[in-house]
Amino acid sequence: MKPLRPVVLNTLLALLVAVMAVASLWWGESSINVPAALADWWNGAHSIGAVIMGQLRLPRMLLALMVGGTLGLSGAVLQGYLRNPLADPGLLGVSGGAALGAVCVFYTGLFQIASALLPLGGLAGALVTAMLLVALVGRGGALVLLLAGAAVSSFTAALTALVLNLVPSPYATFEIMHWLMGSLTDRTLNDVLLALPGVVAGCALLMGCARALDALTMGEDVAQSLGFRLGGVRGVQMRVVVGTALAVGSCVAVSGAIGFVGLVVPHLLRPLAGHRPSRLMVPAFLGGAALLLAADLAVRLMAGRTELQLGVVTALVGAPVFFHRVILFRKRNMLSC
Repeated sequence: MKPLRPVVLNTLLALLVAVMAVASLWWGESSINVPAALADWWNGAHSIGAVIMGQLRLPRMLLALMVGGTLGLSGAVLQGYLRNPLADPGLLGVSGGAALGAVCVFYTGLFQIASALLPLGGLAGALVTAMLLVALVGRGGALVLLLAGAAVSSFTAALTALVLNLVPSPYATFEIMHWLMGSLTDRTLNDVLLALPGVVAGCALLMGCARALDALTMGEDVAQSLGFRLGGVRGVQMRVVVGTALAVGSCVAVSGAIGFVGLVVPHLLRPLAGHRPSRLMVPAFLGGAALLLAADLAVRLMAGRTELQLGVVTALVGAPVFFHRVILFRKRNMLSC
């Protein structure tokens, strides 16, 4: 497939995101005049439309855009830096650390004191995990980062299972499992504001790695000879780890763990964007946002007595797409033999 020009691809994806965002604001159990409701909410009026828009639909749309875009971008950056098509935010253990932090808040009952402690616990878990990852990697390269990420991910998963094992109440266990499957239901604008600084700072760090990722496609030695510092406090590796921890940790803290978006979206868009990592970053952000907005709409359309969790829907959509990519890779390898 011939890649599209970046401006064409980004414009098409931005239009898709805009359409999905408008649909997200429009769709709901109650029929409201969306422009009037937005105007009432903006002016501080207390109409029914303003309440539905400000407390339900607008936070959900904004979080789907932020979380999906962040997962797509971080997946594209990690696949470019590690030069591994299986890399995604979960591989570094950051998502697991954020989930563990939130689960500990559940377990200790702190969330009953203030609801904001739950996302704060998730954010703290992500940052502690990132610090552990940085300490483990030291001056090691991409392979060491990959192995350290796998070790941290397994460790946080084991600790989460331990906490679940120790929870005395079956109801609390159900609540924790429900949260771990990811959802945007009942989130508020406070959740958006809580996640926004980390998402902006993390995405800015990841976007700043674009030229270095292009150079890395020719190998680490070539990248260093071109003047890019890979290790150290100001190196590309540190920016990738800290950027992913800030952005993805902030998202997991407010939405729970949502898988497959960071893994699948770069694979879907790479044939259209080309194989230069820098060209894939903006499309991956827009594609991730569009995918999560669509998945959230699907959750709301299929809602019956029990609403499906968003993480379940992304896994059901993402896994077949990934199976298809695996079959394509296998056919190419067979033809090249």
